[in-house]
Amino acid sequence: MFAFTQSTAKIACWNLAGFHGLTDDRLDRQAEGLGLLDAEVVALVEINPEDALQRLRERLQKKGIDYHTSTIPQTSKLKIGLLYKDGVIVDNPRLLDGSDLGDPDKRKAFIANVKIWKFDFQLIAVHLKSGRGKAEQQFRDGQCKIIGDYITRQRALSREDILLLGDFNMIPGQDVSNFHHLGGDDLMDFISSWDLQDRNSHILPKGRANLLDGFAISRNFSTEYIRGSLRIYPMHWAMDIGQEAFRETVSDHLPFVANFRIDRSRD
Repeated sequence: MFAFTQSTAKIACWNLAGFHGLTDDRLDRQAEGLGLLDAEVVALVEINPEDALQRLRERLQKKGIDYHTSTIPQTSKLKIGLLYKDGVIVDNPRLLDGSDLGDPDKRKAFIANVKIWKFDFQLIAVHLKSGRGKAEQQFRDGQCKIIGDYITRQRALSREDILLLGDFNMIPGQDVSNFHHLGGDDLMDFISSWDLQDRNSHILPKGRANLLDGFAISRNFSTEYIRGSLRIYPMHWAMDIGQEAFRETVSDHLPFVANFRIDRSRD
């Protein structure tokens, strides 16, 4: 049995900016950044092509960092998947039916049961429809209703610890209906909206930015979360490059990372 040497673990999410495909050079830089992040579990979106996840894993292995991978084919060219370290158990990975609203170009939510020592939870990784217009927001409303209804059903089945994370493509304070539906029956605490006020995760041209990525935990139950630990990881700073160069050569998103107690389970 794997023996953890610390009482906490880091869980992260990151958009790899793979819309136009991930080149070898970009994967090299992303592996460098992931090595510095060094999280126990990383949910990744915009994996394209699908084998990019395995190629990242191989690059990290060369750095002495061993990760396992989990992903499921989707009709969208952009995939969602996980990197996770030895000792982390990932079980029953699946896609949430209907969460792409039947559009083969959109992404279904990726779900897995995860256990890190004593901390077990259900992870839901999402990459929702992008866009600032009314039609895009209404499409996200539909996606959020499907995911929120699923969360509500899981809570009714006494599934207590739920982590919802990824690229929400939602801006706190603007996409109010999206957040309302995504939270299910008012069951999720969007800690990214509260802990990261006035912070930006998505880097736009000319230095502009906004908070599109999100991180939520099940309200009143995810007591393993270490309050105040959620942050946007300044990967560009860790890699010693400017934000604009990071956007061009690594990703136009910065990762989120949060710390959780793993030496106990409250559910």
